[in-house]
Amino acid sequence: MLQQIAGRKAGFHSPWKALVIGLGLTMSTAAVLAQKDGMEPQVTLKQAFFGELHLHTAYSLDAYIGGARLTPSMAYRFAKGESMTVNGQPHSIGRPLDFAAITDHAEYIGEMQATQVTGTPGYDNEKLHELRNLSSYEEQEAWFLREVVANSRGGGPKHTAFYPGEVAVRSAWQLMVSTANDHYEPGTFTTLIGYEWSAAPKGGNMHRNVVFRDDHVPALPFSSIDSPDEEDLWKWMGAQEELGSTLLAIPHNSNASKGFMFEPVDNSGNPLDFEYARLRSHFEPLIEMMQIKGNSEVHRKFWPADEFADFENADSVETHSKRTYAKKNFVRAAVIDGLAYEQSLDANPYKLGFVGGTDSHNGTPGDVVESTYVGSHGAADGSVERRRVDDIPGWIAARDSSPGSITGVYASENTRGAIFDALRARETFVTSGPRLKPRFFAGANLPEAVDNSREMLELGYSDGLPMGSTLTALSESPRFYIHAMKDPEGANLDRVQIIKGWVDSDGKTHERIYDAVVSDGRTINESGRCTIAVGNTVDVATATYRNSIGATELMTTWSDPDFDPRQPALYYTRTLEIPTPRWTTYDAVRFNQPLLDDVPATVQERAWSSPIWYVP
Repeated sequence: MLQQIAGRKAGFHSPWKALVIGLGLTMSTAAVLAQKDGMEPQVTLKQAFFGELHLHTAYSLDAYIGGARLTPSMAYRFAKGESMTVNGQPHSIGRPLDFAAITDHAEYIGEMQATQVTGTPGYDNEKLHELRNLSSYEEQEAWFLREVVANSRGGGPKHTAFYPGEVAVRSAWQLMVSTANDHYEPGTFTTLIGYEWSAAPKGGNMHRNVVFRDDHVPALPFSSIDSPDEEDLWKWMGAQEELGSTLLAIPHNSNASKGFMFEPVDNSGNPLDFEYARLRSHFEPLIEMMQIKGNSEVHRKFWPADEFADFENADSVETHSKRTYAKKNFVRAAVIDGLAYEQSLDANPYKLGFVGGTDSHNGTPGDVVESTYVGSHGAADGSVERRRVDDIPGWIAARDSSPGSITGVYASENTRGAIFDALRARETFVTSGPRLKPRFFAGANLPEAVDNSREMLELGYSDGLPMGSTLTALSESPRFYIHAMKDPEGANLDRVQIIKGWVDSDGKTHERIYDAVVSDGRTINESGRCTIAVGNTVDVATATYRNSIGATELMTTWSDPDFDPRQPALYYTRTLEIPTPRWTTYDAVRFNQPLLDDVPATVQERAWSSPIWYVP
């Protein structure tokens, strides 16, 4: 059932130039000429594109050790819908992706080139001969722990004893760049050149994926062996900008960062200052909300009042490398803290849009469907037996992991420039797998009444600002436009929530959850909450569900009943599906196994929009 508000017809009557400037975009020549002629330029209604921003192939040493043999080229073919052999079986994504970035670890691409390409310097190294001939999972795991973990998760990672030299690194990087260029099909499939910088001080995850707008890239990537300090990474990125590159970095799952991702001090131990906040916001406009190692939005332990905070909490991450969870590890806490930093520093280090990825080490981008999940880390979770009882070494219990997430962007076309610019502008969202389409706009002059979803989108772009934007100097609450479409091949929708964070005059942070729109005629009370659950149609014995509850589309306008124009605030949406079977339930039914009793049998898949910020 579509919940909507009836009202006026669409029109384009707001200051279009202000919209363009607010989005950080450039007006086209046609638009400028139209303004000179007194005409109102047509507003482009951007469309959703889905993609992968975190993926490892056989060019990542840990993936190769686990059995991955898909090359970057094969990974792109998988993303386009082609079937590949994964853990000895044919496997495909089902629906092709719109874009993908292959982000192999920069630290060992030279070793992987020497391992796999005859004639590369170092190919005959004894250790690489040993690596090529590992035969059992036990041998692979022992080799990985001995040769990789001890080095990469220390305070000062170094080249391996079998490092083949810069020639091999340069050759591997050139292969990655040329492969991305070869698979780029503007308008159909976009490849973004990228890699992973994989620092892990004291075992805390501080990894970043570095992504480029085009193929103006350096001759060599900057790795954590060059420096494990992210501030040095930003300096290097600044140098690349001066040389003509356009790039950004995306921090990984912060739940496993051991508190390092959002520290109150820089890496010299000094309190964060304006320059730190400015640099971080410039180079890192996004954060990975979810991947196979869990959901980093919130955790039920620290948000007990949030009844939906128990989603893919990945508790077993805490049992590896002493990665004890703390509230400050999670994205919601960080982005709200960012408001306080902006108030005190005049810059926000955590002004983060939301994206997602899988971190699959099988070379299978966007492989996130619960019903067809076959694991993510080669032999470690490549069989139903290992998925039920074993660990992904050094990280998480396999049964506690998830298939990961995918990134959505709103862009005018499927090209490198348009996709990257959407990422930079934070006009992004992340889903836990299904291809939901959440829309989120805000503006002081948005009409309250709209007739349909197209009118809402037209007015959202013409009279307001989309997710990722910032509003300033308002006297009363902006009006928010909220719209969500279900995945055509997935489950119906339960509700759309707004999560608000704000800072009071004393610099103290607060947060509140509102149910903005719900399905099935349920009501929202005076406190802004719906206390009636949507229901559950899942039959765990057959791993099926019925779309007999929920909505295919939800839409509303909303204003903040507690808005204070003096207080900095942010708002983001969380769209929830009705319950569906978890991948472990599909596995149990498919292989005639009992349900696991220490993981949920069902999940409520979801999507998160990037925030909209308000600054007085």
